[in-house]
This record gives sequence, structure tokens and C-alpha cells, in this order.
Amino acid sequence: MRLLMLGGTEFVGRAVTDEALARGWQVTVFHRGHHPPPPGVVAVHGDRRAVDSLASLGQGEWDVVVDTWASAPSAVRDAARSLLGRVGRYVYVSSRSVYRYPCPAGLPEDGPLVDASPDDGEVEYGRAKRGGELAASGVFGDQALLVRAGLILGPGENIGRLPWWLGRVARGGPVLAPGPRESALQYIDVRDLAVWTLDAAERGLDGPYNLVSPPGHTTMGELLDACVRVTGAGAELRWTDPEAILKAGVEPWTQLPVWLPPGELYDAVHQGDVSKALSAGLRCRPVEETVADTWSWLRGLGGVPPQRPDRPRVGLDPAVEAAVLGG
Repeated sequence: MRLLMLGGTEFVGRAVTDEALARGWQVTVFHRGHHPPPPGVVAVHGDRRAVDSLASLGQGEWDVVVDTWASAPSAVRDAARSLLGRVGRYVYVSSRSVYRYPCPAGLPEDGPLVDASPDDGEVEYGRAKRGGELAASGVFGDQALLVRAGLILGPGENIGRLPWWLGRVARGGPVLAPGPRESALQYIDVRDLAVWTLDAAERGLDGPYNLVSPPGHTTMGELLDACVRVTGAGAELRWTDPEAILKAGVEPWTQLPVWLPPGELYDAVHQGDVSKALSAGLRCRPVEETVADTWSWLRGLGGVPPQRPDRPRVGLDPAVEAAVLGG
């Protein structure tokens, strides 16, 4: 198989590229040159936001293109138009943020979607991803696969959610652990996303798929317990009721990554219907493996993970944590 990866040097794009290379695929990576691509690819430099940016790809042909773009949908539109007739299938890595909020628990792929246009410029994230879907589908029709990923964790994460928890637990001492301990989580290991995406492309799947683990694949307790085990720091998890955390003004998801208290947002993020993807072969590795491999990768970087410049840093200030635990 011949893969054209738009991006391919960080997190999701890198995981897809690595998986394709492991399968013996021929991989072309189109990127801006800010980060080195993996060995074994054909690297082509260019900025897709520039006029005729994809011209540097020449007249090459590929079986599959994978696009992870999360900004102006018009860039997806232009890429799709440029590649029509030279690519067999357009895979767009989208997001479950395309669903109109509030999303009830168990929402499948045909749920209500945000308003968007493939011609949009810079817009907020959910609208950008929905516009990207419309752009890919509008050009490639039933040759477009839309991968609606949920929370993505694993080695290479450049947003900082699991790396923050690992770093915090590694410091030891009392750790503010947001309850309920048995709160079910949904996420997808970036490598499982890559495997399923390339399998689906090979099989010729099209249309939208929610891609995240089944509800209850793990819990907040199991995630943080795994962090304690792999770091070996002897941290003490202090499980705290959501009410006390919220009363202290601590922000779920951003200051305490991954965690959401019971309610509408929790249902939207951690209770989605993934039966379609499971029927299409989705397999999710144990949380212990995701945590251990992320810790190993993080240690290899000296404990300092990369950070996407377009995303705010996550995590809780130690003084705030101490105040909540002391209260």
C-alpha cells in the first residue's frame, strides 16, 4: 500500500506513519519540516496553508491519504481537490467534538452535528473538524473515511494529559485524585487508533466511525493506580469527591486532565457509542500498557513532553492542590 500522510511527525500522524512503515507500506510524509520524520519515509516539505502548497508532491499517486488537520476546513477542501484522481481513499481523522452539545450518553454516529462549512476559515475546534469532514466527503464521497476520535492518549502525546498525571504521581506525596474512583473512562491509545485506521482503509470502509474505547474500558481509579505502579514513586492517592473539587474552583479536564465530574460533559466524553467501530474490528489495549509505554517514552525525553503551541498547558498548580487537600 502507498500512503500519503499529511503531517506525520507528531503524535497521531506519527503513530499512523510508524504503523504503516511496520506493515511495509510505502509512505510519503508531507510536512513543514519543524520535526524530523521517521526513517524510511519520503519526506516532502510544504505548508498546506499556502497557495498551491501541495504542488511539491508532483504527480504522485497513493492508495490512501490520512489527514489530521484541525484548523481551517478550507485547507482540507483544497487538499482533497488537489489529490482527487491521484488518491484512492481519503481518511480524515476527525473528533467526537463534531456532535452538537449536549450529547446524551450512548450517542451513535448519526447524532446531531454542529453547523459547519468546508469553506470555513479559522473556526473553533468542533466546527473545524466538522467542516473538515464535509470537505473530505464533499470531494471523495464514499471514498472518504471519517475517524471521529475521542480522548487520545499514549506515547508521543503533545497535549500533556497523561504526561501530566505521570509527572505529578512521580513527584510523590499526597495526590489529589478526583472521584468517583470507579468513574468509567473512554479514550483511545494512539497506536490502536493507527492500527484500526489503516485496517479500515485497507478494507475500504467509508463514512463516520466513533473511535474510542468502549465505556468502562478503564476507570479513573485504574488509570491513576497504573500511574502509581509504573512510576514506583509511592505516591498517595487522596480520593476526593467532585463537589469538594468544584467548590475549590478547580477546573475539570484542564487542571485535572482526563477527569470530568458526573453530568452532561461527562456523558458526552466518556459515554459514547462505539459499537460500529467494535464491529469493524476495533481492539483496545489495557490501560496498564498505555500508561507504562507513555512513562517509558516520557523518561526517554528527560520527563519533559512536547507541547503543541496551539493548545494550553494542562495541570493543577501545586499550591492549589495542597489547599484542596488541606481543606
